Amino acid sequence: MTAAVAHPDRQELRTSVATSFDHWRHLVAESFVPLLAQTGDAETFHGRLRSRLLDRLAIVEVSSTSHEVHRTAALIAQSDQRYFKLSLQLQGTGLLVQDNREAVLRPGDLAIYDTNRPYSLAFEEQARMMVVMFPYDALSLPPECVGQLSAVRMAAGGGLTSLVGPFISRLAENLDVLNGPSGSRLATNALDLVSTMLHSELDMAPDRMKPLALLASAIREYIEANLSDPTLSPASIAAAHFISTRHLHNVFHESGTTVASWIRSQRLEGAKRELRDPLHSGKSVGTVAARWGFLDAAHFSRSFRDAFGESPSDWRRGA
Repeated sequence: MTAAVAHPDRQELRTSVATSFDHWRHLVAESFVPLLAQTGDAETFHGRLRSRLLDRLAIVEVSSTSHEVHRTAALIAQSDQRYFKLSLQLQGTGLLVQDNREAVLRPGDLAIYDTNRPYSLAFEEQARMMVVMFPYDALSLPPECVGQLSAVRMAAGGGLTSLVGPFISRLAENLDVLNGPSGSRLATNALDLVSTMLHSELDMAPDRMKPLALLASAIREYIEANLSDPTLSPASIAAAHFISTRHLHNVFHESGTTVASWIRSQRLEGAKRELRDPLHSGKSVGTVAARWGFLDAAHFSRSFRDAFGESPSDWRRGA
């Protein structure tokens, strides 16, 4: 799925049925970040993947018999792409292991895990699950906050899982009709729901949150609420949180990014969504850009092309 996430405008539905376990190894490696797949019953194995790209989300329905996959340190070293995966168990039982934690997943359960750290996922019987994969910066929560929830079972019917689980399940049932602006809008809604659920999970266990992670979360929420302000800057953000700009830069350094790059990526993603949204079709590219804090049209166009490989106007016409 790595190449797919790099080209979020490709939204075709893909269905792949394994003809052998060796074929399955290839399909899994191509559909997700590289994984090592193993099974004790290769002769009778069968599996199927159905996938669709919705903006920055890669959504995959996995149906298979008994097997396991491993994300090893050696495989992680082959790529610098950093994603989270959210799994929804639909049928059977799965065992997720990461960071010395284990989560036994039964139908309706959710769990999140980090592709930049080793993990294992095993199924002892026929199983079906939905996997939603998205970049680190797609959530308002800092990666270190999300990492504190890796391989933690979010039980079916508990808390916000009772809302998020059915929503993702419905996406799975309608992969064939999710496209265009509606698909992009649903992708945004899905990420908002996931962020809210993870915030709720952390709120229920505040001891998991380190002071720096709490600060990072508050800062990102502040930035998201003020993206339209063209004067938003490291100095103004630091002042709003009563910290030095140096400390602010250190907070983002811990997440593997910078303040400026995170602000820019959030603004570009917001403008990109809005350009394809029929509700904003009557607004000029310049107006949309200004709504997301870009007052210089030429600068916006260059930044957009650098990020997405085409001009804002070409992206809008391709809707």
